[in-house]
Amino acid sequence: MKDLGGPRLYSCFRCRNNVSRHDDIVSKDFQSGNNRAFLFSHAMNIVEGPKEDRNLITGLHTVADVFCSDCGELLGWKYERAYEESQKYKEGKIILEKFKIIKDSW
Repeated sequence: MKDLGGPRLYSCFRCRNNVSRHDDIVSKDFQSGNNRAFLFSHAMNIVEGPKEDRNLITGLHTVADVFCSDCGELLGWKYERAYEESQKYKEGKIILEKFKIIKDSW
């Protein structure tokens, strides 16, 4: 039976502020240190920190940390620029660490 209750949302684990929709997941196959992370095409109710270059598992990227707009919890980062051609698909997308978000409205 199809859910008619609206979109499935993910929220900040600390304050339950909605931060993304399940339908915006691009991939669930990402890592953040030793933790799982999801790549989203869009996020909401987040604040971006300053841009900086970081060496990540897949190479050098320009990223900006993303924080919950209500409580300020660090949730992940946004890919601003990928320097390797094979990683360009990440540009403009957001990583949210799985342990920092909870399912809401499911």
